[in-house]
Amino acid sequence: MSWKERPSWRAYGRWGLVAVLTLAAVQNNASTSGGAYLTPPTAAALLCGAALLVRRGPWYVAPALATTAAAVWGWPMLPLLLLALFDLAVARPARIAVGCAVVALAANVVTKPAVSLWTPQQYGSSLFLLLAVVGGMWLGGRRRLERALHAQVDHLRVERELRESAVRSAERSRIAAEMHDVLAHRLSLIALHTGVLGTRDDGLPAPVRDRLALLRTASTDALADLRDVLGALRETGLDPQPAPPVLREVGELVEQARAAGQQVWTEVIGDAGQLPAAHRLAVYRIVQEALSNARKHAQGAPVRIRLDYGPPATLVEVTNAPGAPAAGVVDSGFGLVGLNERVKALGGDLHAGPGGAGAWRLAARIPHPSGTEKNGSPT
Repeated sequence: MSWKERPSWRAYGRWGLVAVLTLAAVQNNASTSGGAYLTPPTAAALLCGAALLVRRGPWYVAPALATTAAAVWGWPMLPLLLLALFDLAVARPARIAVGCAVVALAANVVTKPAVSLWTPQQYGSSLFLLLAVVGGMWLGGRRRLERALHAQVDHLRVERELRESAVRSAERSRIAAEMHDVLAHRLSLIALHTGVLGTRDDGLPAPVRDRLALLRTASTDALADLRDVLGALRETGLDPQPAPPVLREVGELVEQARAAGQQVWTEVIGDAGQLPAAHRLAVYRIVQEALSNARKHAQGAPVRIRLDYGPPATLVEVTNAPGAPAAGVVDSGFGLVGLNERVKALGGDLHAGPGGAGAWRLAARIPHPSGTEKNGSPT
C-alpha cells in the first residue's frame, strides 16, 4: 500500500471516535442491565458501531440500525444515534436526519425503555439530537462549498489555458501574415528585376538568360505558395485582425504616443536596418504593447525606451514609473502571452515584471541569426 492509499489522520480519528462511542453504548447498556454485558442491547451496539465504522454498502444501513436501537433501548444508544445523525446531516438532506430523530423520540413513547430518551437528564436528549443535526448541516455545507470552489478554480484554470492557447494561435497566424507581406514584397522585387533583365537579350549570355528565367519562375511560384498559405490561415479564422502596415518603425509609435500626451524618452543604439524583418516586427510589437500598458495602468507616468540593435542580439527595454490606472480600462490580460510567443519563435526571451522603485519593466533579448555579419548585411 502506497502512502497515497494509506488512511489519513481524519480516518484514524473517526475510527477512534466510533470505538469510544460504541464502548460508551455498551457500558451504558450494561449499567441499565445490572452489569450484564452479554445482552441483546450490547450486540445491537456493536452492530451499530460496525456499520458506522465500515460505511460500505447502502448509506441508510447505519442510520436505520442506530435509529432502531435508540427507539428500542433509549438513552444508552444515544451516542451512536448522534453520530449517525451527524453523518446523515453532512451527506444527505437535513430532513432525513430530522426524520430519524423524530422516529427515535416517538418510538420511545411506545416502547418505554428502561432509560427513555424522554427521561429528564441534566441535558435533554432532544438537545443532543438537535446539536448533532445542526453540526452535521454546517459541516456538510462547508464541504459542499469547498467542492464548488475547487470546481470553479479548475474551470477558471482550464478557461485561461484555452484563452492562452487561442492567443498563441492568433499570434502565430499574425506572424505568418506579416512575414507573408514582407517576403511577398521582396520576392515581387526579385521577379520584377529578373523579368526586366530577361527582356534584354543583347549582351547576355544564354546561361545567364536561363538562370534569370529560372529565378523569375521560382519567385513567382513562391509568391503563389505564400498567398495559398495566408489564405488558408484566414479561412480557418486564426487571423481575426488584419496585419498592420509592414515594417512600421518604432519612431512612429513614439511620435503617436507623445502626440497623445505620453512622456516618452528613447535611447537607440545601432541601426534597425541591419535586422531581419521578423526582428523589426517583434521590436515594434514589444514597444507597442509596453506603451499601451503604460497608458492603461500608469496614466501620466513617464516611459523610457532603450533599443540596442546589437549584434549579437537585439535588446529592448521599456520601463514606466508608477501611476494611476486609467478609468474604465478593460484589459484582456493576454497581450504578454502573444509577445512571449513571438519572441520565443525567434529564439529570444521576454521578461515582464516590477522594476526598481515600483516601476514596471518589459524587456526582451532576441539573438541575431547566425548568418548575419556584424555590419548587418546577410552573408
